[in-house]
Amino acid sequence: MEIHRLHRGRLIDHIQLVVRDLDASRDFYTAILAVLEIPVVDTADGYFWVDELVVSSAESPAALGVLTGRHHLAFQAKDRATVDAFYAIALAHGGRDNGAPGERTYHPGYYAAFVLDPDGNNIEAVFHGEAKRSAPSVVVDFRLGRGPRSAGRCRKNLHGRAPTGCVRAPGAPPSFRG
Repeated sequence: MEIHRLHRGRLIDHIQLVVRDLDASRDFYTAILAVLEIPVVDTADGYFWVDELVVSSAESPAALGVLTGRHHLAFQAKDRATVDAFYAIALAHGGRDNGAPGERTYHPGYYAAFVLDPDGNNIEAVFHGEAKRSAPSVVVDFRLGRGPRSAGRCRKNLHGRAPTGCVRAPGAPPSFRG
């Protein structure tokens, strides 16, 4: 059997879901991610985030008043029992069945469950079977809104503002302010 190597942490920087009911989504995602042992990192007015996932309301400045539509997100589970628990918790917190836990035909050992979140996004928990990981996760340390930054590296945050310490570079559009 051919061995395939997957790299995590180098393809996706972040995914933003813009939802109709932020409170319902916060309840749903906080519950299912707790089962997967992934804590919600921060909550604020209009959004919350967890690792690479940002969930915001349509009223959030970053959303520009537009819902994102339907997406499929698959979260990694550490074993089959976690997939089963994910499914039960998701249904108890506003999720709708979209595929009960079980083996799938995608590859041998693919055990998954699918639910629809409060906005109809197809959310999956999957256990790929026994595998060796080189590390439990990729760790990225960074600071939010502290210290000087070079103007070339400043990007607007979720509120549509440049982080503290950023200054408009010569030739940058006037709408970019630090």
